[in-house]
Amino acid sequence: MKITGIETFVVSNGFTPPRAWHFCAIRTDAGLTGYSEFGSDGLSRGLVGLVQDLGQRLIGKDPTAVEKHYLDLYRAVRQAPYGATQQAIAGIELALWDLAGKALGVPVYKLMGGPHRERQWVYWSHLATYRANNWKLLGAKPLRSLQDLADVAREAPARGYTVFKTNIIWPGDPARAISQGRLGPHDQVATRDIVKQAVAQIGAMREAVGPEIGICLDINVNFKPSEAIRVGRALEPYDLFWLEIDNQDPQALAQLKSSVRPPICSGEQLQTMRQYRPYFELHAMDVVKVDVQWQGFSAAKKVADLAETYELNIAPHNYNGHLSTFQSLNLCASVSNVRIMESDPEQTPYRDELFTALPEIASGHMKIPTAPGWGTELNEKAAKKYEWTG
Repeated sequence: MKITGIETFVVSNGFTPPRAWHFCAIRTDAGLTGYSEFGSDGLSRGLVGLVQDLGQRLIGKDPTAVEKHYLDLYRAVRQAPYGATQQAIAGIELALWDLAGKALGVPVYKLMGGPHRERQWVYWSHLATYRANNWKLLGAKPLRSLQDLADVAREAPARGYTVFKTNIIWPGDPARAISQGRLGPHDQVATRDIVKQAVAQIGAMREAVGPEIGICLDINVNFKPSEAIRVGRALEPYDLFWLEIDNQDPQALAQLKSSVRPPICSGEQLQTMRQYRPYFELHAMDVVKVDVQWQGFSAAKKVADLAETYELNIAPHNYNGHLSTFQSLNLCASVSNVRIMESDPEQTPYRDELFTALPEIASGHMKIPTAPGWGTELNEKAAKKYEWTG
């Protein structure tokens, strides 16, 4: 079996502000196609170009030599490692793993010695956050008051979720949220207004769901560590499941972790063991965020294995389409140290059209897929129908 071509699909998720999902398809002379979902929004033209540039190196080669191809690509672009380059490599590598599994008729996790579990505990991510700007698209009520935020929080346990994650949200007309797509203060200062709103929101949500439901707050890249300490300390009475932050200095993150009571979850922006290792050596986080789509399957599994040696559990970062979810589920089935996995039950209404199989969820747990490869495929016709044209 030889690789004959590599194609990318960029799909709009229909949100405001607009975001794109990225998919890669690798064709073979055996009639098999491997699919992947990869990358982050905001980099679409660059990611497509990188995949095209890198993918040409693999034409005519055996797709099942996945580790070799990954290392060859990693070394070939050693002058521009990590970042978008790593995300593009991930797009290719993930599609190769799908082909390897399909060629042998087994799920990808079987190639790794799994499964470690048959179901994976998941949390509802971006609860209320997506409704701030997209409540009409999602068929939900607008967020006009703290009571509306409390009502949304109650939806999580009503649908079987025992943990949810949100961002700092100001209800109103319109509502606004500090999240990855809507950045906070330019100088990363936690103003009195921000801290006050975080306390009011999490307090209302905690009162709504009671003490048994886990609440995560994601503050992304929006605060310096000293400012995140203010937020974390103010929220200590509400028993957060974790406080999530993106930070690129291991010692600064360690300072935050040692200064607040809530557990610290971090790491989604890191790629490969080389970037995670300094954080692990300082035990700078309690839970390790690992994004399969941003670094690739092999790299993510090696990070999880390294985390195990530091007595740390991972939490896969997963906020895109269902192929992303299936890739992340295969990682969960391949390793022994998973805390919980991210999931987005609320997305654009046509998301389900894009895939041949959908995640099976019950009582806050997703079933580990059993079909060959990732367990689902991209519906190319639907991908073209909803093509991103931004």
